[in-house]
Amino acid sequence: MIEIGFLTESDRARWESLARGKDAYFKVERGDDDYARTWRRLLDDEQIRGIAARLDGRMVGIAHYLFHAGVWQAGRCYLADLFVDAEARRRGIATAMIDWTARDAKERGFPGLYWNTLEDAPARALYDKVGRLHKGLILYTYRRDAPGGGPA
Repeated sequence: MIEIGFLTESDRARWESLARGKDAYFKVERGDDDYARTWRRLLDDEQIRGIAARLDGRMVGIAHYLFHAGVWQAGRCYLADLFVDAEARRRGIATAMIDWTARDAKERGFPGLYWNTLEDAPARALYDKVGRLHKGLILYTYRRDAPGGGPA
């Protein structure tokens, strides 16, 4: 049985293990301070949320999302991170976390939910099914050059 709820203080060690697993998968390097700072924000910030998915009582997935103002509507919810342990995938956990996040956002007056992923990510198979609106939108990002001429 899948259970989803907000992260709590007692989830710290398992959350960090899953967060580091997500970062390793996407080849992102972070320091210990980054994990500590993000953990505090997930528990203490009203606009930033963290949830855990448990399968038979064991935490197997995490999601991080944030609320922000919208120009044309009341507000939006950005699903920043979604990760499910490889051993627990293909059991509906990611879909359940997306649905839970959408419900939480709507209940708090943020009806729009969106996220992005890599073009070749295996998660695209799921996202193409659960994403309700795509209409060919493409995400662009802008990064200024860092001092010294390299990318920021």
